[in-house]
Amino acid sequence: MAPITVFLPYSSEEYFLPTVKQFAASPLVQKIIVASEGEYLSSSEKCSGMKVKAFRSGATLNALLRGVTTPYLLVVNESQAIVLNQAALERLCAVAQDTRAGMLYSDFYEVKEGKRSEHPTIDYQLGSIRDNFDFGALLFFSTGAMKKAVKKYGRIASVNHAGLYDLRLKVSVDHKIFHIQEYLYSKIELDTRKSGEKQFDYVDPRNRTVQVENEQVATRYLKNIGAYLKPKFATVPSAKHTFDAEVSVVIPVRNRQKTIADAIQSVLSQKTTFPFNLIVVDNHSADSTAAIVRTFAATDKRVHLICPTREDLGIGGCWNEAVLSPHCGRYAVQLDSDDMYSGPDTLQRIYDVFKHDKCAMVIGSYTLVNSNLEVIPPGLIDHKEWTPENGRNNALRINGLGAPRAFDTTVLRNILLPNTSYGEDYAVALRISRDYRIGRVYTSLYHCRRWEDNTDAALPIEKINRNDFYKDKIRTIEMIARMQSNKKA
Repeated sequence: MAPITVFLPYSSEEYFLPTVKQFAASPLVQKIIVASEGEYLSSSEKCSGMKVKAFRSGATLNALLRGVTTPYLLVVNESQAIVLNQAALERLCAVAQDTRAGMLYSDFYEVKEGKRSEHPTIDYQLGSIRDNFDFGALLFFSTGAMKKAVKKYGRIASVNHAGLYDLRLKVSVDHKIFHIQEYLYSKIELDTRKSGEKQFDYVDPRNRTVQVENEQVATRYLKNIGAYLKPKFATVPSAKHTFDAEVSVVIPVRNRQKTIADAIQSVLSQKTTFPFNLIVVDNHSADSTAAIVRTFAATDKRVHLICPTREDLGIGGCWNEAVLSPHCGRYAVQLDSDDMYSGPDTLQRIYDVFKHDKCAMVIGSYTLVNSNLEVIPPGLIDHKEWTPENGRNNALRINGLGAPRAFDTTVLRNILLPNTSYGEDYAVALRISRDYRIGRVYTSLYHCRRWEDNTDAALPIEKINRNDFYKDKIRTIEMIARMQSNKKA
């Protein structure tokens, strides 16, 4: 018996038939199931149609699992041209047998605008819980692992979009998700947007229904592995000394002479009922950034410039310099050196949440704008997926929590940020949320400027992978800590 069943979505595009034919030509493929709304007509004796409402729905995948009799199921999870490389299916079967993995995936070649390039993927780990993990187009499941997972953890959820996500997470509890670091196929990439344009897809209001389903699936998974936290929070510790200011705005900066003045002015224009100051940490700028800050400091005693002697500081390290300095106020509020607060009431609104909610951190909402401060899609980023009851669990599924971020300084001094320039804010937010309540503001407090000088505007795949792997590692650390905490409780 051939060991593989192939499951893929139907497309009317011309690439679909050649894609199906190559699977049908393999002696390893016993059956090909094409999901459609009823328009597919079989093109091979190995092929059969499956009428579905949604390819990734729980109903579709539960029905599929009931009918799979081969040892392996290959899911083509993207409707686009796929070309198998030499002996790709043979390699998948061999590695599956050797590793006894529950699911396998591989690196691949991608073709964008006629140019072929390597697209490496990253290793899966405990913290790879996010629903947008890049597996590529081919997911190779062990049928036995799938059926054991569904039997132990329940049928795939009744969802329209998150069924495949649920299946993967259920399989991963007791089985390996294995990365084959080889280029086993090529695909034509249809989404040619830059990395900076893709990163906000998950908070686009149009995707809200999908996000609700993904949260339900992820929360169930966290309960299955013992990493779920109930909505019980510790009391924020009282400050042990007095502060010169109630609020400090912290701006880490390096070589931002074009934008730093706008950022500073947006701080100094704040109207508050409490004293505040500004701490700019200049990380060895080679342009006139520091001189611009000194000009402001010379005429306004609220402006403090810190120039660290250390040369090993990332953004997180610069934050630590500011938070540990005697200038830092009771609360520390973030502002990036190329961004601006959206109005003169930003600090007051954040401060009011701290006082009302008795929380250790407050996260606001921001509006994406271009260099001319004109709103660009998707506009407001409010992270309304956060709820007081489940926000800290759902935070493990997504890649960011919003801005501006503000911290209780006493809490932050005990934790500090990782000395990195990516993910440092996410890491400390997860750590704080493990113990304390986080407050939210869902209206815009901040203008986030997207322009060519942004560090994440158009990243190469190697940098994207490095960033994604690091955030997965942050989640791994946090999930292990939460599992250990639950065992002690």
